[in-house]
Amino acid sequence: MKCITLRNYLLLMAMAIGLGGASCSRYFVPRGQATYTLLQVDSTIANDPDYVTLYSPYKKQLEAEMNRIVGRAAISLTKPRDEPETLLGNFFADALLAEARKQVPDAAFAFGTKGGLRMELHQGPITIGNLFELMPFENEIVVIQLTGEKVQQLAHFIATSGGQPVSGIRLEIDGDKAANIRIGGKPIDKNRTYKLATYDYLANGGDHVLGLADPVSRTNLGVKVREALISYVSNEADAGNDINVQLDGRIKRNQ
Repeated sequence: MKCITLRNYLLLMAMAIGLGGASCSRYFVPRGQATYTLLQVDSTIANDPDYVTLYSPYKKQLEAEMNRIVGRAAISLTKPRDEPETLLGNFFADALLAEARKQVPDAAFAFGTKGGLRMELHQGPITIGNLFELMPFENEIVVIQLTGEKVQQLAHFIATSGGQPVSGIRLEIDGDKAANIRIGGKPIDKNRTYKLATYDYLANGGDHVLGLADPVSRTNLGVKVREALISYVSNEADAGNDINVQLDGRIKRNQ
């Protein structure tokens, strides 16, 4: 578990002992002057046998779940930093769009950022742990409705940032501008709106993405991005399919 956050680890531990559905309605704050002590957590700390005995059964359950195989990658899904389109980005955006369309069938395209994808997926089995490492955040899918003008602003951001993970939209990077922008195979119509599948971090202003502020509407799907990835890979496996995305020219850099 290289990239699982402490919060996720504790959440899964809680789920393992039947507390996953509980929520805290009370919290405690110190009275008076609070004092703090820095505790270094490293290899110099000796294991507490009683504590190890307490958590070992849950640790085994957690590791068994993290090692559970949900699908397979036919090829390694990589994300070279200097390429406008990547295999990992295509997989991620395709999964995001497919899962969003389960609730919003007319979602037109999907968008994420390279920085949010924290590890590549190697050819071979894909485990729950792999997808936790890929997306170790609590981000949730949202669908926002954008005007054609806003979509053009987003396309400009994608172009100036050297390309980002997208699905359902195609564009060319011409210098530092977006050109030949198409959604569903058609040029952008400034007089209509488009529904974009993304996640709350970006929709809330994260990474300073252009075009996402003040959407026409916003729908929170209540599905974590990581859960969507697990669902997408599992569904493909159930259908007898490996994850086998290709570079299809959805983002091209003009020379």
